Amino acid sequence: MKRAYELTFIVRLDNTDDNLLNETIEQVRGWVEADQLGQVTKIDRWGRRKLAYEIDNQREGFYVLMESQIEPNSLVELERNLNLSPYILRYLVVRTEE
Repeated sequence: MKRAYELTFIVRLDNTDDNLLNETIEQVRGWVEADQLGQVTKIDRWGRRKLAYEIDNQREGFYVLMESQIEPNSLVELERNLNLSPYILRYLVVRTEE
């Protein structure tokens, strides 16, 4: 049974262009929708923002919010991929009320 989740992540901005930014967002979307275990319902690009504190020598990042329906047992693999991605500084997955 799929549940509603919000996935917020920050894409690193050093030497990134629009193509790499879009590829990173589509890659995360692919991870969510892998094997039909999830479905992205909305992507909200918050844009370039200053970070509260420096992360990996980065002072700014590109914030993205994805609303999605995900099988709970596929969250482990999603979080593993987010941790291993060199383009994502931080992420947060929160279950929302339906």
